[in-house]
This record gives sequence, C-alpha cells and structure tokens, in this order.
Amino acid sequence: MGRINSLKRVVCGVSGGVDSSVTALLLKRKGYDVIGAFMKNWDGKDELGACQADKDAEDAEQTCKALSIPFVEVNFVKEYWNHVFENLLQDYQTGLTPNPDILCNYHIKFDLFSDYAKEKLGADFVATGHYARSSLRMDSCDSEFENTKLLTAHDSFKDQTFFLSHIKQSSLRKTFFPIGHLLKSQVRKLASDNNLNHVANRPDSTGICFIGRRNFQDFICEYIPDNPGPFVDVDTGKEVGRHQGIHMWTVGQRCRIGGCLQPYFVASKQPETRTIFVASGTNHPALYSNVFVTDTPHWICSTPKDLLEKGTFDCYFRFQHTKPLTAAQIAFRQSGLIVTLKQPLRALTPGQYAVFYSGQECLGCARITQNMDNAQNVQKIDICSSTA
Repeated sequence: MGRINSLKRVVCGVSGGVDSSVTALLLKRKGYDVIGAFMKNWDGKDELGACQADKDAEDAEQTCKALSIPFVEVNFVKEYWNHVFENLLQDYQTGLTPNPDILCNYHIKFDLFSDYAKEKLGADFVATGHYARSSLRMDSCDSEFENTKLLTAHDSFKDQTFFLSHIKQSSLRKTFFPIGHLLKSQVRKLASDNNLNHVANRPDSTGICFIGRRNFQDFICEYIPDNPGPFVDVDTGKEVGRHQGIHMWTVGQRCRIGGCLQPYFVASKQPETRTIFVASGTNHPALYSNVFVTDTPHWICSTPKDLLEKGTFDCYFRFQHTKPLTAAQIAFRQSGLIVTLKQPLRALTPGQYAVFYSGQECLGCARITQNMDNAQNVQKIDICSSTA
C-alpha cells in the first residue's frame, strides 16, 4: 500500500449490490480516500407499488457505514430520461431494438457521473463493480497520457465488457474495476468475511432495471400507442395475422399467430408500412444471416491497424451479452462497417450493438443498422407483391 494511493480520492459507484460493495472494500484496503456514490437513474414504482431504487439506496448506504466511508446520493433521473429513455422509445417506434444498458453506461455512468465525481466530489478516479479489467494498474496514477485498454474479466461467465464497449477513452483511463480479477463466488465470500452480510447473498439484478418483473409489451404500451399492422409470411408474401405495433416485437421473437402448422418468428420489420415479416419454424433460413452493416464504429483505443492498412480486420464479435464469441471479418463501408461472419447467426437485430474483441481486449462496438440477408428477403417479397 503506497503513500501515493492514500492521497488519491476514488468515488465508487455503489448500487446496493454485492459487487459494488466489495469494490468499495477493496479500494479502501488499497489505501484510497473512498467516497460511495449511489446513482438514482429511474423514478418510478414497480407493478407492486414499491420503488426498488429506495431499497437499493438503503443497502448502498449500509455498505458505506460498514466500511466507514462517506455516502452521497446523486440524482440523474432527468438526464437518464433525456439521454437514454427517450432515445429508447424513438428506436422502438422506428423498428429498432436498443440496448439501454450500453446507452446508460455511455451517457450516465461513464460521462455525467464521472464528471460529477471529478467536479463536485474531487475525485481523481472513479470505480464501479463491473466484471471487467483494464490495462490501468490500481497502484499507478500515471494515466494522463496513456491509452488504456478494456480487458475481459477473469470470470468469463460474468464478464461485462459487452456493456462497457462504448466507453470513452478519457473515462476509461480514469476508471478502476477492482473485482475484474475475481470470480463471483470470491466476491460473495469477501462480502461475508468483511461484515457485508446484507449484500453477500443478494440475488444478481437481471433484465432492464425500469421494467422490473413486468411483461415488456405491457410496459412499452404505457409510453407508445398502438400502431397496428400485418404479419406477413416471408415465403409467400401473404398476410397471416395482425399485430398492435412494431415496437412490441423484436427479430427472432416467437409470434402469437394461431392456425399454423409451425410457430412463426419475427424475421424482420418494415417501419414505413408497419409490416412484420415472419418465418415459419425456429430454424427458418430467413432468421439467419452472416453479413450485416453498422453505423460509425466506436474504437476504445484506436482503429485496428490492419483495418487501416489492409482494409479488413479479422476479430471476434458478439451482439448479445450471453452469446459466445463468433469469428468475423470487418471492413469499412461508407461511414460504418460491413461485418462478415464465418458462420451464420440467428436473429441479428438492428439497433443492437456488435461488440468486437481481439484476444482479451474489447476493441469497441458499432450499432447494427441492417441485416443484409433479411433485407434481401424483404426485397424479394416486395418484387413478388408488385408483380402479382
């Protein structure tokens, strides 16, 4: 424990869970001047009339008391609504499927919160309980002029670099991830061994925080009015049912359409006509693709050298946190990328983020704008319909 650490202030985001609690514990052990900060990003009650954020704040404050560190609560409800939730609603209305966790990390936790910690609380660094690592050493304070790499966590099952893939370099070089080298079981044991029993066995949070246990379609209908349209069979071009709005459905989702031999699944959506194209059977070819297009990529450190010099770059990617990595080749396409996969994947979804990896490094991400195979299927239907 060096003297330099005792002079550095770290503001630790405490959420009321075991991961952020142990993060604060480890920082204090390192000799940092630690402040626990709880972020309130959503102001509402769940389907049972309870506000989970209030309970989370109580647990976070109890953690800070147990560790004898200051506790503050920061309200970002307005900013979350403006920067994350309104964008989410707009995306759903235009047929996209957004990722609010990536947006929250980009706009709130590693932007507004980082700025608040520095400007209002005098932080030299911030820290979170994410399962991730970086090339920034916790015992080093020389990060001003070094590009910091985002690295996968030791616990591959809990790794959260997917959600951090849009982080700015300026934020990453001022952020610690103290539990990135630990397994979840080790984190829980540290909590139990250090008088943090109120969080030691607390269940992991899952799903989108502001939805709670509610059905997604019931939730989204509170904010977006019905806008009915047809379900159209991707093979025949014929209408096979009706839906109440494209915002209620995502690519790959099973549809509730009666009177068919096999269940239908969403293959693609056409916002301008409110049409949802559906495929019969969970393994229908229209649900798979090995080529997609993205918008402008975000590279955490820099654009890969091979991409700049050779025009293509071989790496690995995923578009869902829980899915295994898939080999891919990326190339420039106008202002974005075209990504070609070695093997087709099911339900590549516009609006989701393609996150790129090379070895243990998370390179960055790009938002999927078009699934090329599905776009071609829809085009064929349009041609058939116009010549019928």
